[in-house]
Amino acid sequence: MNDQPDKSPTNDPAFAAEIGMKTARKLRARKSAQGVWFGLGMMGLVGWSVVIPTLLGAALGIWLDNHHPGKHPWTLALLVVGLAAGCLNAWHWVAREDQAMHDGTEEDDE
Repeated sequence: MNDQPDKSPTNDPAFAAEIGMKTARKLRARKSAQGVWFGLGMMGLVGWSVVIPTLLGAALGIWLDNHHPGKHPWTLALLVVGLAAGCLNAWHWVAREDQAMHDGTEEDDE
């Protein structure tokens, strides 16, 4: 016979706690419904937050070029400004969503 205690994973309290945490995390993920549709919605939000300022900058540049012609064209300059503003806007949205996901995970783990 063997006098050593059983070291199988089913008798290890740390293993059981780890499995419990993973199970709770999976249940929270299912409950929050941030699956494929959430990802597609976020991609759409990021896309439109870049496209709209870019198009507005280009439209304003075309209008300025038609009504106030000058030595340098406004269209390209304002298109780049609109693109930069859109990228900053998208970065803001993604950072805010990432922070919200991390805050929710840390609160639930406590």
